[in-house]
Amino acid sequence: MSATHEPRPAPDDARVIWDADDIARAMRRIAHQILETNRGTHHLVLLGIPSRGAPLAHRLAALIADAEGVEVPVGELDITMYRDDLRRHPTRPVGRTRVPVSLDGATVVLVDDVLYSGRTIAAAMDALKDLGRPRAVRLAVLIDRGHHELPIQADHVGKDLPTASDEHVRVRIAEIDGSDAVTLSSAKGA
Repeated sequence: MSATHEPRPAPDDARVIWDADDIARAMRRIAHQILETNRGTHHLVLLGIPSRGAPLAHRLAALIADAEGVEVPVGELDITMYRDDLRRHPTRPVGRTRVPVSLDGATVVLVDDVLYSGRTIAAAMDALKDLGRPRAVRLAVLIDRGHHELPIQADHVGKDLPTASDEHVRVRIAEIDGSDAVTLSSAKGA
């Protein structure tokens, strides 16, 4: 667990949408979908978007290794300096980008916890341009809550969770938060 990512307590009105078993099942399904789409592990690279996308990427890599007997390169892609809201939030701490292999000609699967507006993924696409020229870029997310503001959609989704714009989806990951869960709460409880 990184010292810069404190566990988030669940709001008082948070309703558990998924527990640890649900998340584990979704991760297995996503891992197998990635393998099917890629036709195996050849030139496959997983890049998690911090903070919760990074441990999810490592989990997917472990599941792929269990299924195929092949270690897939996994890294982290910090998108802080590519965000379009830096003027509103200029003190955002810069994280670490770790790319384990060349991305040129690779199939890169970006991994994140929640797809909402699509702006995080747009920033990730901009960051990738500075790192190489992948053959293909795909997106795997645990939760797609809708409300996309950009023409971005995930290739692999654990759960489509339609939400109101004033609701908050929280993904808790054991590596950061001490337990796995997906909760939904209203704006007043967040």
